[in-house]
Amino acid sequence: MRISRFEDILAWQKGQDLAVEVYLTLHEIKDWDFRSQINRAAVSVSNNIAEGFDRHTNKEFIKFLTVARASCSEVKSMLYLAERLGYLEKHKSIQLLLLTVEISKMINGLIKVLRKPYNSTSN
Repeated sequence: MRISRFEDILAWQKGQDLAVEVYLTLHEIKDWDFRSQINRAAVSVSNNIAEGFDRHTNKEFIKFLTVARASCSEVKSMLYLAERLGYLEKHKSIQLLLLTVEISKMINGLIKVLRKPYNSTSN
């Protein structure tokens, strides 16, 4: 099956879920710099998947997937910090951390598929 729209990519869908959850969970934090940074990183996950997909080459898509994965790691790091700072309760932190792990695994899977030799002709 060939994916024709970025909206059909499960990692993009989960990235959107992550961004919404981060926004809704941390919207009352008064530390504006922290909140802004984690929100931007969370949004970057799905945005980079979408932008890379629409570049229409495996090489470019992999490049943007790598950025999306890095943004996911940034969110993950900031979630640990949010919990330590008391901005986030442990159970919510665990829920969001698990989502970042799931998304990273999906992105890694996409990268692996795109790097397969039979896909190199579409570069």
